[in-house]
Amino acid sequence: MSTTATPKGGARQRGSSVSKAISEVNTYTDGASVLPSQDGNENPAAEMKATLAGEKSNVASSSSSSTRGDKGKQAVAKKSSAPKADEHVSRSQGLLKDIITFRWMTEPASSAKLAGIIIVLWLNWRLLTPHVANPFEPFLFLSHRIPVATVLLEEPSVALRGDTVRYQKGYKDLLFILFYIIVFSCIRQTTTLYMFKPFAAWWGIKNERKRERFTEQGYAFLYWGTAGLLGLYVMSFQESWWFQLEHLWLKYPHWQMRPELKTYYLLQLSYWLQQALVMLLRLEAPRKDYYELIAHHLVTLWLIGWSYLINLTMIGTTVFVCMDIPDTWLAAAKGLNYLGLDLAATIIFGIFMFIWTYFRIYLSAVTLWSVWYQFDLIPAYTKYFLPSKGVWLTWWMKYQVFAPLFLLLLLNIFWYVLMWRVMIRSIQGISGDVREEGEYDDDEEEEKKKE
Repeated sequence: MSTTATPKGGARQRGSSVSKAISEVNTYTDGASVLPSQDGNENPAAEMKATLAGEKSNVASSSSSSTRGDKGKQAVAKKSSAPKADEHVSRSQGLLKDIITFRWMTEPASSAKLAGIIIVLWLNWRLLTPHVANPFEPFLFLSHRIPVATVLLEEPSVALRGDTVRYQKGYKDLLFILFYIIVFSCIRQTTTLYMFKPFAAWWGIKNERKRERFTEQGYAFLYWGTAGLLGLYVMSFQESWWFQLEHLWLKYPHWQMRPELKTYYLLQLSYWLQQALVMLLRLEAPRKDYYELIAHHLVTLWLIGWSYLINLTMIGTTVFVCMDIPDTWLAAAKGLNYLGLDLAATIIFGIFMFIWTYFRIYLSAVTLWSVWYQFDLIPAYTKYFLPSKGVWLTWWMKYQVFAPLFLLLLLNIFWYVLMWRVMIRSIQGISGDVREEGEYDDDEEEEKKKE
């Protein structure tokens, strides 16, 4: 599958009329949706199909041309009804119905309204009853702050730095997670519909599936780039900085969390829950490795939730860093590929392969080795299963920690093999993602025939 840039799909088309491009973008975003199973007929595509069908109906009379004429009439009928279909798919059906049908996850106006309602309720309570505990505070901000005296008892050295703000986990964290699932849905759809899709149209990407994939990678690059930098920042405060993995165990349990760490952890959990819902509800076109991706998401949620519950947030941070930094480069390489910038995509992909090998294979394997061989470094008084005391790591918990990390490494190796296949094909002059192989080849052939 070759995606080499051509004059009409790349830079030359960028030099065409800007006003026309802006007009097409506005038409597109008015009825845009990331539901590929429902939003298959945006207005420009419907018009093209109707025009072509109309041309076919004017062919000289014959049995075959008559058949095409009938199809042309059907296409014209579809053209007249296409805007209504788009309106039904992409526009809010009312906030209550959007909530019931989960449409709020694909309609930024509805997710923004949901988030806005919570913010207004919080602000209203804060202004009118400032001396009463605000029940909406846990939705927006961290909960379960640890008293300073307890922090100093556990870590006396923090008094010298004045760094005494610490949090622990609690049930109110679920409210925080719920709110930021809504926030991520809004951010996802807003950036998809009003940033990346318009850019793809302006660039000249005609194939609908390619545009969908480009917008997905744009959002992925935005999130993983931010998460990767934040993960490095959070990790820099930990004794396990840059994978000094014995510290994952020496001071267990890690129940006192800096605000940056707790925010980072809960935002990651919110993001992956939102992504899992997107996949399970089929809000993105499924790839060939759809079930592997589902497995990856479930294993990731298992790791995040389990490590947070049993006070192993330090190892969770190292795993996040191993995952997010390579994903940033992958999203960049694929985005450039969809833009038809094959040389740049190949260079970035080569860098990505090195980064993936180091983080997702080598460092993930080293972390797994630490779980197996350094687990017994935990203090003797914590080698019990006493959740009420904040300690969980009895002997059999070693296998509970090892299992999801091992499954994640297997998935990484599975994709690693596919990546090498892509790398070899890129060197041979064929750039693309084998996971999406064949997903838009047929569309490209159809477009060529139409032209």
